[in-house]
Amino acid sequence: MTTTSAQPEVVQEENLDRRPGRWIGHWAPEDHTFWRTTGSRIARRNLIWSIFAEHIGFSVWLLWSIVVVRLGDAGWQLTTSQALWLTAVPSGVGALLRLPYTFAVPVFGGRNWTIVSALLLIVPCAGLAWAVERPEIGFPMLLLIAATAGFGGGNFASSMANISFFYPEREKGWALGLNAAGGNIGVAVVQFLVPQVIVLGGGLALARAGLMYIPLAVIAAVCAYLFMDNLVEAKADVRPVWSSLRHRDTWIMSLLYIGTFGSFIGYSAAFPTLLTSVFGRPDVALTWAFLGAAVGSFCRPFGGRLSDVVGGARVTMVSFVLMAVGALLALWSVEQRSLGVFFVAFLLLFVATGVGNGSTYRMISRIFQVKGAELGGSPEVMLAMRRQAAGALGIISAVGALGGFLVPICYAWARSTYGGIQPALRFYVGFFLVLLLLTWVAYLRPGARLARAGV
Repeated sequence: MTTTSAQPEVVQEENLDRRPGRWIGHWAPEDHTFWRTTGSRIARRNLIWSIFAEHIGFSVWLLWSIVVVRLGDAGWQLTTSQALWLTAVPSGVGALLRLPYTFAVPVFGGRNWTIVSALLLIVPCAGLAWAVERPEIGFPMLLLIAATAGFGGGNFASSMANISFFYPEREKGWALGLNAAGGNIGVAVVQFLVPQVIVLGGGLALARAGLMYIPLAVIAAVCAYLFMDNLVEAKADVRPVWSSLRHRDTWIMSLLYIGTFGSFIGYSAAFPTLLTSVFGRPDVALTWAFLGAAVGSFCRPFGGRLSDVVGGARVTMVSFVLMAVGALLALWSVEQRSLGVFFVAFLLLFVATGVGNGSTYRMISRIFQVKGAELGGSPEVMLAMRRQAAGALGIISAVGALGGFLVPICYAWARSTYGGIQPALRFYVGFFLVLLLLTWVAYLRPGARLARAGV
């Protein structure tokens, strides 16, 4: 009995086909024996260090969202619109970088690119530390330096594409949700820690906001080097990424992801500035704004887990309903000058976006699994579809992240044109309702091609 039970593990370890540079040649997560004896342990190790690296990336990406609140105390004289631009541009750059970062995984390998992308974070951290205490450089130079924080936003796409290869379809929603949540919570951590670190010992030292993340970026790179793996299965050519562009669902899901993740990152970037500019409460922004990103991040894996059970499209619809309600409450609170209701409304928005982030990502992998089954379901076809799904994840994350740029810019436009953010909130209510209808028409209405598949 002892020999029989031990044999599968020995065979599976041999089938891993380990190669120099921590490459794994054989990876079969859908094989239950392989997954139980070998795959789950390796996948979990890669997930843990992927989460850590992505967490640092997200923190750096949103550094300016909280630093901007204290720039006035460091000698900078910025308008509300300029402050919102400083939070929007890193989000926009991060969204654009997600496309090349997605291509980087099949070209260089997931572990290898995690090392490089972690080290790139030193650039925006050092730039911020140099710039924030030099008002004489002017706003254009400050904005250019802030743009380099977009390196942190690109990390998400490569991390999610990489981890999607490690896990079987039946556990992908939870795994991707954890990976994303670990990154997303970096937004809350940076908004919580930075206000405290920059005033340690008395006075104000904004440069510490960047300096504190340089050693963490180095640690993330070293841990990826020591503990992560590259998968030969993921090291394909980039053609599957281009192939994913041909699918209508890639573009539908991109739009839905603007509504979920785009809203999450956009609200995270803008929330501290809105608390300061709309209600004149920088104290609240510096002390409590982190709660929004925190609750949204914690809700993300549960959105993925719930979607594994009841279907991602259903969960996504509910999240858009909650987002519309939250935007309506926020609109009412601004008109009534109620800070308490405004704060609660935004917490509801963050909860809804977190759940929606998990459910939309679960929908993507399920959609491509169904497409593979429709094409015959052979191992070769399913491998090709997994590669296309990984490419689609990166593309959708890039398009969706543009919401992080558009949300603050929309608030800046409403503020400068109409003197308040109410027009932006009215637009968001309508936008969420349109996405609610789109989800139903594409994936849940009777007769929809993918409705019966439980997408």
